[in-house]
Amino acid sequence: MDLKQLEYFVRVAELGSFTRAAVELDVAQPALSRQVRLLEVELRQNLLVRNGRGAVPTEAGKLLLEHGRGILHQVERAREDLGRLRGGLAGKVAVGLPNSVARVLTVPLTRAFREALPEARLSISEGLSSGLQEGLASGRLDIVVLYNAQPSRELDLSALLEEELVLVQARPPGLHEDPPPGPVSLQEVARLPLVIPTRPNAIRMHVEAALADIGARPNVVLEIDGVSAILDLVLDGAGCAILSRNALLNSPRPSAYTARQIGEPPLRIRLSLATSLQRPATPVQKATLDLIREKAPAVVAHAL
Repeated sequence: MDLKQLEYFVRVAELGSFTRAAVELDVAQPALSRQVRLLEVELRQNLLVRNGRGAVPTEAGKLLLEHGRGILHQVERAREDLGRLRGGLAGKVAVGLPNSVARVLTVPLTRAFREALPEARLSISEGLSSGLQEGLASGRLDIVVLYNAQPSRELDLSALLEEELVLVQARPPGLHEDPPPGPVSLQEVARLPLVIPTRPNAIRMHVEAALADIGARPNVVLEIDGVSAILDLVLDGAGCAILSRNALLNSPRPSAYTARQIGEPPLRIRLSLATSLQRPATPVQKATLDLIREKAPAVVAHAL
């Protein structure tokens, strides 16, 4: 069994598409399809059902996917162990970060990674928590930082830090930055028009849960995914937003908005580190986890 063929099959099965797998692997789609077909011929099994929506593993494909992940993981471990004999850890790790965290963490994390793991490779992706979790489940990402992650049989979670959520409003003309506006209660928040992401966005779910605890519901006037679009709509007068303070401070024009503390004590949301329980962490991934734990609290706190 050819390892490259196995890797190609696993990536297609995880991503559910030859097209997406070809982009991820940086290989021509016809070549990718040919290698997967050769694997099917060798094993005398149909491994994937190809349809207009992509590719779905057959029963034989699901069995090979389970074995294939383990085989490829062991190969990567072997490479890393051999790399240590040369004096350093080798291998690749893919990290997924929420957009607001990526803005402040990407540069210091990349710098620390290069210093600590010069023979290893790091890739960083940005996205919403739901998309990051899907990337972790599919094997596209090795480590993700998630907002308000819930325990499950698929995730290995560890607490990272907490971020304050604030009510974001357009700054009235002539209002200077100081003094900052005072806190706003959850009861007041429930009466305000909100521009908020669609479910299952973690911040939205957290806000809804906090309001439900006082018997209230959010007054959602627009559902928009993406911090930049939400801030543009707030500035245009569409309503208010609830974002992490870090997301606002790292926006292009933070001075155009006011940020008000929500509740007393302030409303906060938990950030967690997550890895897959289906794929044990390699030494490079463990070292990267340690770097994130070291850097994230300091840079996020400094940004605030």
